[in-house]
Amino acid sequence: MNKTIEPLSTGSERPAARPLLAKREIAALKARAQHLNPVLKLGKLGFTEAFLVSLRKSLQDHELIKVKLVDFKEERHEMAEKLATDSGSHLVAVIGHVVILYLPRPTASTTAG
Repeated sequence: MNKTIEPLSTGSERPAARPLLAKREIAALKARAQHLNPVLKLGKLGFTEAFLVSLRKSLQDHELIKVKLVDFKEERHEMAEKLATDSGSHLVAVIGHVVILYLPRPTASTTAG
């Protein structure tokens, strides 16, 4: 019954490839995320359209978020990759059953052009 959701796109069929984060950037993002609480929980309903809309909205609003995996603990690394791919964000880390995602806000130079 779960609907298949297309990844966040930039006008083409696939999301734009994001440059890899440097180790220094990952460390800084992990440090920033340490004090955050999960804003979303992925439960037994899985990747519904409503969940992905909420995920994308949360990333746009907060840039750096945590998602708690409630029912997908055994597949947490695969689910983390899917969350990042479907939202067009960077997977910063998987710590326990919590996934840290980062989607940088567009800068003025990238939106002007």
